[in-house]
Amino acid sequence: MDTGTERQLSLDRYWRRRVAVLAGMAGAVGALAWACGGGSSGGGEREPVRNAGAIDSGAPAVPPTAMPTVTVTTTVTPEAAEDGAPCNAHDLVFTMAASKTYAVAQNPRFGITVVNTSTASCRFDAGTLSVVVTSGKDRIWSSGACRKAGSGKQTLRRGIPYTAAATWDRRRGCGGAPARPGTYVASLKGGRAGKRIFHLR
Repeated sequence: MDTGTERQLSLDRYWRRRVAVLAGMAGAVGALAWACGGGSSGGGEREPVRNAGAIDSGAPAVPPTAMPTVTVTTTVTPEAAEDGAPCNAHDLVFTMAASKTYAVAQNPRFGITVVNTSTASCRFDAGTLSVVVTSGKDRIWSSGACRKAGSGKQTLRRGIPYTAAATWDRRRGCGGAPARPGTYVASLKGGRAGKRIFHLR
């Protein structure tokens, strides 16, 4: 082979290597451009990511707050007695007071109080009240049986007490034999009041 032929072959090999290198570089640049573009071959814009916290217009509306329950309480007030009408028993409060011990020759005295708690004045028959003294099952004395004159009708105003008193002469019955020293019980007849236990010297 002559010198011209060898020179021509060397040039051919040189340019083939240059073309191969340029082709490789072009391929690398294309791959890099494809990676930066997200691999999208359509060239369209990507759909933005939806905000997870956004309110969906298709979601059902929040139900309104329930209305509070209103309870109506009706208070019935008992009818009060009219002025001048007879007193109702449940409107009257009775008390009876007595000493615990009575000395020799001291007559027991019992204080009686009646209070009207209704809203109106009423009429009360004080003559229905009496003090009864007993010793065990033995009935010793009653103020009602020995009363000479009745107390009659009384007008009781609201909250103003009516007071009365009964005195025992320490005799059995009305003017009978003297009662012996000992323990006795006084009860109020005609009204609700606690019993009183007392002693005679």
